[in-house]
Amino acid sequence: MSQQDFTQGSIWKQLFLFSTPILLTNLLQVSYQFIDSLWVGNLLGATGLGAIAVSSTVIFTVLSFIIGINNATLTILSQQKGMEDKAGLKSFLNAFVVLLTCMSIGLGLIGFFFSESILVLLGTPSEMLQEANSYLQINFIGILFLFGYNFIGTVLRALGDSRTPLRFVLLAVMLNTILDPLFIHTFGLGVEGAAYATIISQGAAFLYGMFLIIRKKLIPLTKPSVPKSEEVLLILKLGIPAGLQMMAISGGVMAIMSVVTSFGEGVVAGFGAAQRLDSVIMLPAMALGTAVNSMAGQNIGAKQMNRVHKIAFYATFYNLAIMLVIALLIVLFAQFGVKLFIQDENAVEFGTQYLQTIAFFYPFLGINFVLNGIVRAAGAMIQVLVLNIISFWVLRYPLTYLFAKLFGDNGIAYGMGVSFVISSVIAFLYYRYGKWNQKVLFEGEKE
Repeated sequence: MSQQDFTQGSIWKQLFLFSTPILLTNLLQVSYQFIDSLWVGNLLGATGLGAIAVSSTVIFTVLSFIIGINNATLTILSQQKGMEDKAGLKSFLNAFVVLLTCMSIGLGLIGFFFSESILVLLGTPSEMLQEANSYLQINFIGILFLFGYNFIGTVLRALGDSRTPLRFVLLAVMLNTILDPLFIHTFGLGVEGAAYATIISQGAAFLYGMFLIIRKKLIPLTKPSVPKSEEVLLILKLGIPAGLQMMAISGGVMAIMSVVTSFGEGVVAGFGAAQRLDSVIMLPAMALGTAVNSMAGQNIGAKQMNRVHKIAFYATFYNLAIMLVIALLIVLFAQFGVKLFIQDENAVEFGTQYLQTIAFFYPFLGINFVLNGIVRAAGAMIQVLVLNIISFWVLRYPLTYLFAKLFGDNGIAYGMGVSFVISSVIAFLYYRYGKWNQKVLFEGEKE
C-alpha cells in the first residue's frame, strides 16, 4: 500500500519520500507545456504559437479554478483521513465527484459556445482568431479529462499517496510528446492537432488513473448520489477563495509585466527567459507546500497540533537548505540557463543579472509556500487569499514599480526580492499569532 499515515512516524523521512514524487510530477507538468510550445513554435510558427498562447490564458483561468477546488479537496479529505472517519471520507468523495462532474460539463458547454466571444474580449488579433477559437473549443470539449485526472491525483495525495499520480502524469507527457508532431504535421491538423493531442493525452491519463484506483481500490468510491447541502457549501466555501488566490496571483504577475515592458524589448525578452527558469526553480518549494498541506491536514484531523508545528519547522528548514543550493547554482550557471531560451546580448545580460540578484531571495518565497500550505490545511482559505493579495498587490507590484523607478531595470529584481522577504515575515507572523489553528470544518468536531 503506497498510502501513508502522517500522524505517526519520522517527519523528515515522510517529507522527503512524499514531496519527491510531487516534485517530479510538477516537473513533468512543466515539461508538458514546454514540449507543447516547442512543437507548435517549430511546426506552425509565430501565428500558431500566438493563437495557443492567447487561448492558454483562458485555459489557465479555468485551471486556476480547478486548482482552487483541488486545494479544498486536499484539505477536507486529508482531515477526514486523519480523523479516521471512513463514512465521512466516502461521503465527501461522492460530493466532490458529483460537483466536479457538473462543473466540468457546465464549464465545457459555456466555454465551447462562447469561446470566440471570450477571445474577442481578450483582444485576439484577427489573423489568430479562427485558430485560437478552434484550439479553445476542442480543449473545452475535453475539460472533463483535465478536471478528472487532476482530481484523482489530489485525492491520492490527500490520502498519503504521491507516487501513483506520477504514473499517469508521465503517461500524459509521453503521449503528448508523440501525438503533437503526429497530429500537427503528419495529419496536417495544425493548431487543432495540438488541441486533439492535449485532450487525448489527458483523457488517457484520466482513464489510466480510474483503472488504477478501481483495480487497486486506492480510493473508496461509491455509486454517485445527490450530495448533502452542507458538504457542497463547505467545498465551495473553501474552493472559491482558493480559486481566487490563483487569480490574484496571475493578475499580480500581469501587473509586474507592465513594469517590465516599460524598459523595452531586451528587458522583456530577458525577463521572459528568466521566468521560464523561475517556473522550474520554484518547483521544490511548491512541492513542499503541497506535501505539508496533506501532512498537516491529516494531523489537524487527528488533533495532533504539536506534530503540525514540527511539520512546519522541518519543512521550512528543508526549504531553506534546498533553495540555498539552487541559489548557488543560479549564481554559477544563470547565463547558460538564459541562453537556452534566447541569444540576444541585451536580453541575456538582463536575464542573467536578474537571476543572480534574486537568487538568494528564493528561500524567503519558499517560506511562503510552506507556511501557507500549513494554514491552508486547517481550511483557512480566505486568510491565505488575503496573504496572497498582500504579497502580490500590497508588496510585490508596488515595490517592483518603486525600485524600478529608483534603480532602473536592476530595480525589478530588488523590488521583487524585498517583497519576498517582507511577505515571508508576514506569513510567519500570521502562522505564529493568527487563529488559523482554531478553524473547525466539520459539524461534531467542536467539543
